[in-house]
Amino acid sequence: MSEEFTTIIGLEVHVQLSTRSKLFCGCVNLFNPDAPNSQTCPVCLGLPGSLPVVNRKALELSIKTGLALHCQISNFTKWDRKQYFYPDLPKGYQTSQYDLPIAGIGYFEIESDGDPRRIRITRAHLEEDAGKIIHDETTAGGPSRIDLNRCGTPLLEIVTEPDFRSPREAKRFLQDLRLSLRDLEVSDCNMQEGSLRCDANVNLQIPSQGSEVTTPIVEIKNLNSFRNVEAALIFEQQRQYEEWKRTGITDNTTAKSTRGWNAEKEITFEQRGKEEVADYRYFPDPDLVPVTFSEEQIEEIRKTLLSSPLERRTRYRDQFELSEYDAHVIVDLGISTCRYFENVARDVKDAKLAANWITQDVLRERNSLDVSIEDFPITSELLSALLSRIHNGELTTKSGREIFTEMLAKAANSESLSMETIDEIVQQKGLERVTDLNVFEKVIDQIISQNPEAVDSFREGKQAAVGPLMGQIMKQIKGADPSLVRQLLIAKIESLSSS
Repeated sequence: MSEEFTTIIGLEVHVQLSTRSKLFCGCVNLFNPDAPNSQTCPVCLGLPGSLPVVNRKALELSIKTGLALHCQISNFTKWDRKQYFYPDLPKGYQTSQYDLPIAGIGYFEIESDGDPRRIRITRAHLEEDAGKIIHDETTAGGPSRIDLNRCGTPLLEIVTEPDFRSPREAKRFLQDLRLSLRDLEVSDCNMQEGSLRCDANVNLQIPSQGSEVTTPIVEIKNLNSFRNVEAALIFEQQRQYEEWKRTGITDNTTAKSTRGWNAEKEITFEQRGKEEVADYRYFPDPDLVPVTFSEEQIEEIRKTLLSSPLERRTRYRDQFELSEYDAHVIVDLGISTCRYFENVARDVKDAKLAANWITQDVLRERNSLDVSIEDFPITSELLSALLSRIHNGELTTKSGREIFTEMLAKAANSESLSMETIDEIVQQKGLERVTDLNVFEKVIDQIISQNPEAVDSFREGKQAAVGPLMGQIMKQIKGADPSLVRQLLIAKIESLSSS
């Protein structure tokens, strides 16, 4: 929040639902840019005589989302026609919900500056998506083409109250909302494919001459990445402030307007004036009957809900005593990784050790293999077995990582992995932790006698000289604990110095 003004932001988030077919017809609901206009029928094209039939799954996913947003779920909702002309809307109207949305007032909690922040939800209504206009930008005035594959895709519009006070808060909300919807399998929320899009409404409250003035609301359309949302809002709040200083423009003198976002130039640009509700000439759709849901049906859907990202992070910090960083990394990887982590933390009884391995070793190898946690060859049970040995002192961390790498190599060669695999690798590579001090003493004496120059350097105060000596010892005693080796080595050198 700036000292010169207060930023007021509200979001309209459009989420394509993960149904097999479209909202009112049997056409497949699939992102398919390679075969434009191939997934259409008389219903989604609005041809005369065609009649829509509601997709039940879309309604259930909408209710699930509304419940996750703590919304009031309507037992009775209806369909309305929203009239407007646009080239990618062949019917000339959009089937939507106006005065009786499927989900009403609710809220969604995020974290802002370390504290919980409740963002109010105005409504969430279900509607059909429009098509897509593809502009040829290779030449000035190039042709535009229309792909109607997206027409009729079930689209849930989530509208917030203007509760955000910074672009960063808006970005955090979208990130956590996307995470929640993906965890609930409501939508894949792939922003690159347009299944999660956002319009942002923004204006400023500016102290002026003992009172407060408000700039006109600007709606920034079709923001399709978290970075673009934050960058567009940062630019727009400063643009509005500079314009107010230059012209004195306020919401009393100028109507709401719509602007686009140029990601390359990182500027917003004027598009058009904003339509009001009356411009859309809503009226009930005569081809669709209202929809009713019983309380029992709603409660059955409620049973499928999960904890929110904020709730999960808080629990990981409080119950598992994870750091802020570890809690964020694990939760942001999705519900499947959270379950993987909780299984390992529970079995090993060392949440910090589990978190370290999952956020480092597992995440690195997953990214390298480009697989989901469900397809990662080292299951939570196998990782638990390996980490339990480290936790109990049977293996060193170094040996554990060597076993982890060897297990992945076996999996890459299509070898099956089991608990016995860990024992086999330990025996083959001699990785059992060595605790016999006589073994250490013999090897340490040998290395000291073979490296008099390094020993002399350490005696002269060069602490780094002990590193190469330790390396040679560790090669000979594979199951050695590095901290114990260092302790015994230094003690031996110091005893020689005093003798």
